[in-house]
Amino acid sequence: MKRSTGPLTRRGPRTGTPATRTGAAVVWAAVLALLGGVLLATPSAAGPRAPAATAAPSAARPAAEHAQGPDRQRMLRDATAGLFLHWGMFTRPLHTDCRAWEKAVTDGGWDARYWVDEAKKLRASYIVLATFHSRLGYARPWPSRVPGSCATERDILGELITAARARGIEVILYMTDDPKWHSEQGFTTLDSAAYSAHKGRPVDLTTRPGFGEYSYDLFFEVMEGYRELAGFWIDNDNEYWEQHGLYEQIRRLRPDMTLSNNNEDTPIMDMVSHEQKTGMTPPYDQPSAIWTPMPRLTESCYKVPDTGAWWYDGQDRPVSTGLNVGRYIANAGTSIKSLMNLTAMVDGRFPPQQQRFTDFMKGYLPPIWKSLSGVDGGGYMYGGMQPGAWNDGAYGYLTVSREDRTRSYVHVTTRPVRGNAVRVRDNGHRVRRVTDLRTGERLAFDQRDGTLTIRGITRWDPYDTVFTVDTLPDREGVYPARSVRATATSAKEGFPATALSDGDFTTYWDSAAQLPAGVTLDLGRTKKVRFLGLNQREWSPTYNRETFGRAEDSARIKDYRVALSRNGTTWETVRTAVLESARGTRFIDLGERSARYVRLTVDTTWASASVPRFHRQLQIDEIQVGHGHPRGGGR
Repeated sequence: MKRSTGPLTRRGPRTGTPATRTGAAVVWAAVLALLGGVLLATPSAAGPRAPAATAAPSAARPAAEHAQGPDRQRMLRDATAGLFLHWGMFTRPLHTDCRAWEKAVTDGGWDARYWVDEAKKLRASYIVLATFHSRLGYARPWPSRVPGSCATERDILGELITAARARGIEVILYMTDDPKWHSEQGFTTLDSAAYSAHKGRPVDLTTRPGFGEYSYDLFFEVMEGYRELAGFWIDNDNEYWEQHGLYEQIRRLRPDMTLSNNNEDTPIMDMVSHEQKTGMTPPYDQPSAIWTPMPRLTESCYKVPDTGAWWYDGQDRPVSTGLNVGRYIANAGTSIKSLMNLTAMVDGRFPPQQQRFTDFMKGYLPPIWKSLSGVDGGGYMYGGMQPGAWNDGAYGYLTVSREDRTRSYVHVTTRPVRGNAVRVRDNGHRVRRVTDLRTGERLAFDQRDGTLTIRGITRWDPYDTVFTVDTLPDREGVYPARSVRATATSAKEGFPATALSDGDFTTYWDSAAQLPAGVTLDLGRTKKVRFLGLNQREWSPTYNRETFGRAEDSARIKDYRVALSRNGTTWETVRTAVLESARGTRFIDLGERSARYVRLTVDTTWASASVPRFHRQLQIDEIQVGHGHPRGGGR
C-alpha cells in the first residue's frame, strides 16, 4: 500500500490563506502525491543519519555553513530569547479525557493573548508550544483528521499563531519522537486501533516505527494547515522520519519553516537546542555546558522555576531572579538563544512566582536592551574582549554591536568581592570611552599590559552592571593573521595548520588525535613577541557533565610549552604551564621577547580517557601572535 503523505484538508479555523478547494491546494496535493509515490515509498538505504558532531566538515566546506543561513533563519538569528511552554492533558490537575481537558481550558478562560503578552515582557521573539509531548498525553491543540491521540475541537494552535503574529512573535510547534510514556499514568494515551483503521492496516503506535509513522503524518497535516507556523522544534529523532526523508520533504514543501533539534547536531536543522544543565560555577553560566561551536545557531532551553517538572505540577515553585537574569545575560554574551520554560497552568496563566518574574523582566530589560539585542557574543569569532573570570571574583560577559563593531558592552554579572574596579583582558582593543549604560555616566579607565581597568564604580546592579565601551576600529599589538605562516607536527586530512592563521574562524586545525602536538608560527623575520591569543574550537563543554560520571570532557589545551627561535634550529623554552579550561579567547603571556619562530607544543588536553569523543581531540580555530598592548586612559 502506498504510504500516506498526510491529510490534505483539515476542519476548523486556521491561519493564513485557506489551502483546501483552491488552486494552491491542487498544487499542494500534486506535490505531496508525487513525493508520496516517489520519495516516501522507498526507505533510505543509508538508514538513520549520524549526528553532525561526529562527522567533521572539510576546510573547503567549513563548519560555518550556517553563518548567514537562509532567510527562514533570520528571526532566530535576530532573536535574544524565546518562551517554552509545556502544556497539555497532564498539566495539573491531570485530565484523562481529551474533551474534559479542552473544556477545562476553555472554561478557565484560556486566551492566547496572555501568552503573547508574557513573551513580550521577556523580549521573546518566538514561542515554542510543547503540547504534543510524550509525558503530557500526546495532546494536539488543533482539530485533526488523523486519529491516534487527543486532538482539540478548538483551534488553540491557530489562535496562538494569529495572536503572536499580530505582535511580531513567531510560533514554533514541538514534536516528540518517543512513544514510551504512553501508559505512564496507568492508561494509554495512544489509540492504535483508531489510527490502524485510518490507515487500513495494523499500526502499533506504542512502538517507535508505529509512532514514527503517526507523527510523520501529523507533520504534513500541520504544514498544510498552518501556513504561518514558523517551524518545528523536534525532540531528538525518530528512525521512521529519517528513513523516509521527513526533513528533506519539509525543506522542499515549506522552505520557510525553521527546524530545531534537541540534543544533537543534525546538519539539516537550522538550530541546535541544548537542554538545561545545572551545577556550573557560577550557576548561571549555562554556556559552559554547550558543545556546539559558533556560528551555528544555538539555543539553551532551561526551566525558570528552581524545581519541579517542565510542566505545571500543581505547585507554585520558587523562581530565582538572579539565576535567571544571569542565564539570560550569559547566553546573550555567547551568541546563544535563551529558551525560557515557564509552567503554564490549565487556564494558561503562570503560577504567581513565575508571574512576578515576567513582571520584573518587563521593567528590567528595557534600560539595557541595546546591550542584549542586535549583538554577538564578545571574545569569540566576532571580536571583543575576554569574557569569564575577572579580578577579585568578578565574572561576566561581553557583547559586541553588530551595527557598530567599535561598541562593546561589558556585563558584570558577579561583582568583585572587594574594590570598585573591574579588570578585563582587552584583546587589543584600544578604548576611547567607558560609560554606565543605564545612567550615561562617564567612568575613569586605563589600559596597560593587555588589561582594561574600569575604576570608580559606585553603582552596582544586583544582577548585571553594564558598561558601554567604545573603542578604535582596528585592534592593536597583533600581527595580521595572513602574515603568519603556520605548520604542525600532525593534522587531520582537510584540517591543515594553515587554518590557524587564515583569519577565518570557520576553518580550524585538527591534530588528528596526536599528542604531544606542535604548532610552529613563522613571522617571516625576527620580530617582537609578547603573547599568543588562542581561539580553541568551542565544540566541547567546559562543564564536567553527569552523563560522563562527572569526568572531564573539555577538549581544550591543558599542559603546554612555548619555545622561541630566531633561526628555526636553536630553540629556547620560555614558558611551561597549564592553560585553564574556559570558553573564549585564552592568552599565553611570554614577556618582552624577540623571535622569528614561535612553537606551541600541547602535551595534554583536559578530556579524560573515559570520554573518547573528546579525549586527545585537539582543535584550534585561530592563533594570533601579539607584539604589544594598547596604552591609555581617560574618563
